[in-house]
Formats: sequence, C-alpha cells, structure tokens
Amino acid sequence: MPEKSSPEALSQRIHARLLARSHGPAWSTISVHLLSHQPLETNLLIPAVAEPLVVWIVSGSARIEERDIGGEWMSVEVSAGDFYLTQSETPYEMRWETSEGDPLCVMHLYLGLPIYQQAIAEVFGAEGGETFRLADISGQRDETISGLMGMILKELTGAAEPSEMYVQGIAQALGVHLVRHYGKRDSAMPARRGALPAFKLQRVVRMMEAGLDQAFNLESLANEAELSAFHFSRVFKQSTGTSPSDYFIQLKMAEARRLLRETDASIIQVALDLGYSSPSHFAQVFRRAVGVSPRHYRG
Repeated sequence: MPEKSSPEALSQRIHARLLARSHGPAWSTISVHLLSHQPLETNLLIPAVAEPLVVWIVSGSARIEERDIGGEWMSVEVSAGDFYLTQSETPYEMRWETSEGDPLCVMHLYLGLPIYQQAIAEVFGAEGGETFRLADISGQRDETISGLMGMILKELTGAAEPSEMYVQGIAQALGVHLVRHYGKRDSAMPARRGALPAFKLQRVVRMMEAGLDQAFNLESLANEAELSAFHFSRVFKQSTGTSPSDYFIQLKMAEARRLLRETDASIIQVALDLGYSSPSHFAQVFRRAVGVSPRHYRG
C-alpha cells in the first residue's frame, strides 16, 4: 500500500500502512497487526469475526466515529494508551480524522478462541462460556491492558526470535483480565451465531487482493477457508455484511479508484489490470459502485 493515497480509495479495507504482523510458532493463539493510519478515513467496514478484538492506540490522537451499518454515528476522542474492545456479531462502520502531532498508529490483537475460552473456564468454570459475553468498549483507558499490549508490541517489533512462552503468558493474562473486567454471564443471552475466524477472513481477503486481475472463484476462496462453498458464503456475509462476490467487486473498485488517482495508467489499462476485457463493462461496474464514470472520477 502507498503511504499517501486518496481518502476514498480503500473503503472496504484498512487505509493504513502495515508496519509489522505476527507470524510463527510464538503467535499461535493470537494474531497481531501494527498499523500506521492515514490522517483521514471516511468509511471503514469492520467485519464481525469469531475472536475478541482489542485495538490499542500506540501513538497519535483522533476523533473516531462508529455506527451500526446505516445507524447514527457516535464519536469519541482517543489518544495513545486508549483501547477498543469488540466481539460484535455484526459488521459495523468507522471513520476518523486525526489531530495534529504524531501519526495515528494502532495495534490490532485478535485473541484466539482456545485461549479466550480457557480464560472463561478459569474465571467462571467449564460451563461459563455458553452465557458469557464481552462488552463493547470504545476509547477507554486501562493501565493493565496498556502494560500487556506494550509487552506484546516490544516482542513483535524488538525481539529477533519472539519467545512462545513469553507471548503465550501475556496472552493468557490478557484473556483473564478481559473476562474478569469486561464481560458478564447472562442466561438470557442468545447463543452466538457462527462467524469466520479472523485468520481465515484475513487469508481469504489477501487471496482476493492478490487476484484482482482474475475472475471471481467461489470454490477457491471456500477451499482457502476450509469450508464448503455454501457455508463459506453464509459466514462471510455474516462477517462482512456482503456476499463474497460483492466484496470482491468492492475491492476491485477500491483498487480502480487508487489507480485512477495515483497513477497515469489509461482507463483501458486500469480495466485490463483488474481483469475486465471490456472497458465498457468496467465503466458500467465502476459507475454503479462509485456513482460517476472512471473518466469523471479522474477529473
């Protein structure tokens, strides 16, 4: 991803530069991404995934707004050390504008279901998970979470060989802390519907992004997620709010907007780069998605 881009270029994926991400045996129970955000994000879809998500503000400050899809925006001012927590069953939207000063850098941590369920059992007993839910937290501060996330950050960026024992110990402590302080048991709560695990959703989206010049292939995506095509389509839509094929088109159109704004490639070349053999078909899809023709969008 380029360091500079148009605000509208990435409406369906995080408008940010990936600084670091977890990989290897040390990170078997958590997934971590360190991101440097652009100053303005006009509309970002946050998918619903199976795992709890903790977002920790590493540096910078911003006014961040959230809403259920189609609902009213709610805003909060955040700065370094604040955190978000979500285990949403439905996708939702975010947008933000940063303040002057340090760039907005955040760390996303998905807490794997095995360690999360182990924490629930530790606190509430073996049957606790059936009626336990984490609260949604927006822009609050918790020194324990900051300390644990800071240790994860150092291991992610500073250790030549991350320690599996060290990382797993921090993850376990984080899981227990979240369960103790940010959730409750409620027998009236409905059973949580299935959703794609974060690592599978990330794999599928990366596969889509790597094949934007190819035709849509549901079977290949379902195989990547290790699901049947029918089941994959259902849980993907539950996680993102849209079907796999529509999401793929949205990624194509996001890339088209980027290419039209950031490069001198002809409209015909942009269409070919995105797998459209017919420029007129590309123009029709673009107009339907963006509201104007590629030529008018480029200005």
